[in-house]
Amino acid sequence: MNERADLSQPSFSIAAVERDTGLPKDTLRVWEKRYNFPQPGRDSFGERIYTIDQVEKLRVIKRLLDGGHRPGKIIGLSIDELVKLAEVSSAGSRMNVAPDSLDELNSYMELIKRHDAEEFRQTMSRLALTMGLQRFVVEIVAPLNAMVGDAWARGYFEIFEEHIYTETIQVVLRNSLNTIPSTRKGPRVLLTTLPNELHGLGLLMAECIFSMEGAQCISLGTQTPIYDIVLAARAQNINIVALSFSAIQSSPVVLESLAELREKLPPMVEIWCGGASTALRKKPSDDFVLLSSLDSIRESIADWRTRHQINQH
Repeated sequence: MNERADLSQPSFSIAAVERDTGLPKDTLRVWEKRYNFPQPGRDSFGERIYTIDQVEKLRVIKRLLDGGHRPGKIIGLSIDELVKLAEVSSAGSRMNVAPDSLDELNSYMELIKRHDAEEFRQTMSRLALTMGLQRFVVEIVAPLNAMVGDAWARGYFEIFEEHIYTETIQVVLRNSLNTIPSTRKGPRVLLTTLPNELHGLGLLMAECIFSMEGAQCISLGTQTPIYDIVLAARAQNINIVALSFSAIQSSPVVLESLAELREKLPPMVEIWCGGASTALRKKPSDDFVLLSSLDSIRESIADWRTRHQINQH
């Protein structure tokens, strides 16, 4: 039974909705005018406030957008229709996981659902140690991300449970990163997201893979303006700027931002992009290198070292 049924119906500010759903405030305002959803009320100061029902629907919409759906096709659907669509997407994503692995991953999900955060943290830390960081990221964290996102979109996970998962994994990954010996091998990689890209877990996962491959990583976290990315790349003698894009950003915004960044960066600095944005896969571009998966990072680094005549060993 959903524990929320026992609570009074709260309202949420636009900043709270942005934080909890990952949908930027500007996007919420645009949808309000273009699609007539969400329809916020106003508080005594005239500021937008959103009901729990609207936030629930926005959560499911965000998950579907991350899966490649277009806003105009799904925003008009009812919450029941959105949940059914999310369940179909969920089933599709699980088909790529072996049954034995799925049982194991589900057991980790249940630790979160039972609110046994300490046992979950210890289990994840132990797996990172025994499996090795790279395997842990690819075989455990990546599929868990998808499963937690599905559970969140379907209402099985509450927002706070998704946050516990995210914060715990971030702590485990950062602790593991601190154990990797420093290297001067190269390339020097600057990791960040552009403004309105709120979630940094995917970026941290990529940093783990880059670091395990011997790259020198400098992370700026999320939402870095283009001008500051350029300044940081010059100051830190960066070889590669690595960016993560979710499905929330429209194709024109993604491609225009990449074109602007390419224009402002020194020609020898490469841009590598990964994430769920369909804009990255629409057509090949000379502006950036597409990282189709976490596994592709290893191949791309090997290729970079070959091109720059750097010893692989």
